[in-house]
Amino acid sequence: MIVFFYITIVVITFLLMEVSTWLNHKYVMHGFLWFLHADHHQPKYQNVFEKNDIFFLIGAAPSITLFYFGVNPELNYKFFIALGILFYGIAYFLIHDVLIHRRFKWFDKTTNRYLMGLRKAHKVHHKHMGKEDGECFGMLNVPKKYFTTKRK
Repeated sequence: MIVFFYITIVVITFLLMEVSTWLNHKYVMHGFLWFLHADHHQPKYQNVFEKNDIFFLIGAAPSITLFYFGVNPELNYKFFIALGILFYGIAYFLIHDVLIHRRFKWFDKTTNRYLMGLRKAHKVHHKHMGKEDGECFGMLNVPKKYFTTKRK
């Protein structure tokens, strides 16, 4: 029974991270921290790293902290919250940096409708070069219209 409880914590945390990502992307990255996110909306990467990459560290800090307090003095629910955040961070890296922006050429030939829909939605997000008028702020949950294919 306790295993089911901990798995539930991981899954719920992972799902809540999508909500958190949407809110942070819309109101923080496209808000008062735009100066860190702006270079991400430029047509090409100028360097290996962007100022926008600082958000990786900001996102990792709660997970690292919860891992520490989740094993001290003994294993507890905080460890499993941290695990949910970590799993979302891994998914974010694989989807956002690898699949969408192709910072690594690992999934270049995918034909998966879901993954192609995520890529399409993010491209629509990036057509806006400024911080206003953005759309598609989520990462894993985007509007259904991006998953439809036009038939000829």
